Amino acid sequence: MRIEEIIKLNTAMDDAKKVLLNLMYTQNVIADKFNELLKPHDLSSEQYNVLRILRGQKGFPANMCLIQERMIAKNSNTTRLIDKLLLKELVTREVCPENRRKIEVQITKKGIDLLEELDPKVVAHEKEFSNNLSSQEIEQLNNLLEKYRIL
Repeated sequence: MRIEEIIKLNTAMDDAKKVLLNLMYTQNVIADKFNELLKPHDLSSEQYNVLRILRGQKGFPANMCLIQERMIAKNSNTTRLIDKLLLKELVTREVCPENRRKIEVQITKKGIDLLEELDPKVVAHEKEFSNNLSSQEIEQLNNLLEKYRIL
């Protein structure tokens, strides 16, 4: 469905505005579907992102700065996210013995198990959105989006 139909616009819109509206609308559709997938596990997409980052550390702790710089949503409150994950016993948080101002966070076995349960669902979610595109179109879309982001 065209974006004009979705937002019920009857007047012409320039292409630059149309691209931006398409991107924002598409991002919301993707996020809504992803949040539905995470909801039964009482997990937000930002919390999922933190767990994914920590799993990528392969058993090594991550400090708050590392987590923040790897976050997709750069404006996330990392401390608050870690606090919520701690309450769910999905991560541990300790003061670094060498530098007491540094906090080290690690994913727990429970956190890894949750990600392993979610992995096939996340892959299916990703494929659902790319099913209408060929591999060349996906590559082209990635290249265009990366080019579009350059300010």
